[in-house]
Amino acid sequence: MSPASTGASTAMDAAATVPASDTSDSRMTPGGPGYRRMSFALFLSGVATFALLYSTQALLPLISDGFGVSASDASWTVAAATGGLALFVIPMSALSERFGRRTVMTASLAVAVTVGLLVPFAPSLGVLVVLRGIQGAALAGLPASAQAYLAEEVRPRALVTAIGLFVAGNSVGGMSGRVITGWVAQEWGWRVALGVIGVIAVGCAVAFRLLLPAPRHFRAGSLHPRRLLGTVRDHLANPLLRRLYAIGALFMTVFGGVYTVIGYRLTEAPFSLPQGVIGSIFLVYLVGTVSASTAGRLVGRLGRRGALYLGGGTTAVGLLLSLADSLPLVLLGLVLITAGFFAGHAVASSAVSKTATHGRAQASAIYQSAYYIGSSAGSTVGALAFHASGWSGTVGVALLAIAGVVAITVLGSVAARRHVVATAH
Repeated sequence: MSPASTGASTAMDAAATVPASDTSDSRMTPGGPGYRRMSFALFLSGVATFALLYSTQALLPLISDGFGVSASDASWTVAAATGGLALFVIPMSALSERFGRRTVMTASLAVAVTVGLLVPFAPSLGVLVVLRGIQGAALAGLPASAQAYLAEEVRPRALVTAIGLFVAGNSVGGMSGRVITGWVAQEWGWRVALGVIGVIAVGCAVAFRLLLPAPRHFRAGSLHPRRLLGTVRDHLANPLLRRLYAIGALFMTVFGGVYTVIGYRLTEAPFSLPQGVIGSIFLVYLVGTVSASTAGRLVGRLGRRGALYLGGGTTAVGLLLSLADSLPLVLLGLVLITAGFFAGHAVASSAVSKTATHGRAQASAIYQSAYYIGSSAGSTVGALAFHASGWSGTVGVALLAIAGVVAITVLGSVAARRHVVATAH
């Protein structure tokens, strides 16, 4: 199917045919003009996105106390944001095909940070959940558009590394948002903590717009709904893309469940940690920054499926260690869970961009939609499991999701062998 018939950007498809070693290729490459500005700008957009998206996660025990609600009720402040993003990421990706990646990303950040400044004043849990849903819908313009921008503007051999840096920005945003909110909330309450995150996100949004180079390879596509649906159907008909979408969703189910519930566990015996210390636990996100940014080298050594096996296995070991009633072992478990998750996510998301031959914005958008559906499911089901069976219930749900990752990767290996045999015959 041609780019014109799908509504995809023709520049992406034309650019994808240019060999990475071709000196006439004007796309960015590490060390080349504009690459550092672009990387830092998208890094900041990732920081703002995750800081806002998960701004309430470390504060859930305080929000529960403030509104007098249970953990599962308070978890909707996380699930609403990730659910809003999951629902709107495909429509927002279509807008980026028509109006441009940079334009959509800028508008999305502007709306999200504006809502972020209103969130601290929510008078009830219901209003807070609604505002968080709007904020998540606004942030939907960032992930898929950013990956499409990179696929168009960066040479193929540098794509995994570039996407890894964007994912690293996500991990820094998630970490800093939780650490800052934890310590600020301990002194001044959760509302002030959310206000501080909103102000930080405003600074990131302004710097992003000033730094991001203007796109040079974007060509506007169509907003025709039938063409958009055709592109989506093409991607969902691709077995490899379906597997990658499921892997992203399952990895995020683990991550969403663990980090939604961990604050409740650490406030209870035998840990009984104060809010500021619990917020500092999220410094383990730095491990995710490293594992995401090195995903390209990991794939180079182990291959895509080998890297996914390693990410899933590392996450599973971390989950088992987190069952201990020893704080050092729980922290080590969180480190392994975070490292495995971010490595797996960076590998799967970059594979989507490489696999799609047209409509990369929609391909990435479907991945992001599945990914954040997994986050919403993980935060909700993980909280319910914690309410019913404690931390072991949350870990059980997460281990089932990791088993799904391994099973899907095995299916991919079998399919690849069959393809090789069929091609040889």
